[in-house]
Amino acid sequence: MKRFFKKGLIEAGCDEAGRGCLAGPVFAAAVILPPSFSHPLLNDSKQVAEADRDHLRPVIEKKALAWAVAMVDHAEIDRINILKASFKAMHLAVDQLAIRPELLLIDGHIFSPYFGIVHHCVVKGDSIYASIAAASILAKTHRDEYMLGLHNEYPHYGWDKNKGYGTSLHRTRIGEHGLSPYHRLSFKFKEPGL
Repeated sequence: MKRFFKKGLIEAGCDEAGRGCLAGPVFAAAVILPPSFSHPLLNDSKQVAEADRDHLRPVIEKKALAWAVAMVDHAEIDRINILKASFKAMHLAVDQLAIRPELLLIDGHIFSPYFGIVHHCVVKGDSIYASIAAASILAKTHRDEYMLGLHNEYPHYGWDKNKGYGTSLHRTRIGEHGLSPYHRLSFKFKEPGL
């Protein structure tokens, strides 16, 4: 895994979690790692087991030079659309960094420019650059934790397991119970098998 894009720059990796979910917010993280940082488990959060993500989170939060996590809720997602909401969450995370980065490394192929900071988009960047992978882990673990809280409020959707993604069980339960106040109304809800 690459430790930096350009040597000597303060780089923040940025990634989001929850973009494809039917319910809940989208989370984003921005992480500035020391150039020497490495960890054998670090990878794109989708490729890392839940227990390993939970192990990595405090390591990243302790060793990072700066990190921040932000969220944009389901109502804002419905208002501005999920792509803009993802960018907004990343901007909010960068806003909170204790150190101002000189370059943003963005997971994906498109981004809404952050005023005053150059960015570089990297497709599958969370499996290429350590700082993006670290942001991926933080965004995912913080969002999962948040969705567990919502699960306690609305347990019948199975958010403790699916975290708001459109699994067959989740869609079946929407059919049985209707939508919760946390569902994204702008998303298409299909019954399983349709």
